[in-house]
Amino acid sequence: MSDVNSAKKKAAFAAVDEFVKTGMKVGVGSGSTVVFAIERLKELTGKGQLKDMVYVPTSFQSTILLKEAGLPVSSPNDTPILDVAIDGADEVDSKLNCIKGGGACQLQEKVVAACAKQFVVIADYRKESKTLGEKWKKGVPIEVVPMAYSVIMKRIEEMGGKPVLRMAQKKAGPVVSDNSNFIVDADFGLIEDPSSLNTKLQMLPGVVEVGLFCGMAIKAFFGQEDGSVTTRTL
Repeated sequence: MSDVNSAKKKAAFAAVDEFVKTGMKVGVGSGSTVVFAIERLKELTGKGQLKDMVYVPTSFQSTILLKEAGLPVSSPNDTPILDVAIDGADEVDSKLNCIKGGGACQLQEKVVAACAKQFVVIADYRKESKTLGEKWKKGVPIEVVPMAYSVIMKRIEEMGGKPVLRMAQKKAGPVVSDNSNFIVDADFGLIEDPSSLNTKLQMLPGVVEVGLFCGMAIKAFFGQEDGSVTTRTL
């Protein structure tokens, strides 16, 4: 296992061990680090340490992973109040604001995080920064309705951003989200006030959701290169 994957695994295991208890309703995020969280959930379930659980996934990916692990799956409509949600991030600043959406799942991720009494972030050392935009250079992921993407991109340019329509790697044309929308990645450089930027982007007609998670996380776990796990709280 690579150093990065080892760091992801340690962060995921630490978060699950601290926050997930038997009988809970748990939101499960998406992405490469969450794979290890599901691995730990399966392991603890097999040992009889987690019983009567309900899991609410944030994407097709996490839905399949949970089902393959034999873990019970629900939805926000059926389980609107969660004890905790655990998810990865593309970058986390000193105030626990996050950029998310590198995997194009930010809409469902934010819905599930908002359902949770506690939102916890898991990541490797590359995602830890002081200010958003310091390490993540691919821009803020913004989910948009297809009919409005070019108009939204023009508005983002007027706001000082540099938008790019995210293109798919193994299909012709743009990335299509689980909700049948497009993703625009907008580079705003260092983001000193992510909450304000999030609000301005949300107000653009045609924007479905913005990959800025502000004031939502209560704790972040970072797997480090040396094998340790550090945490950040407010």
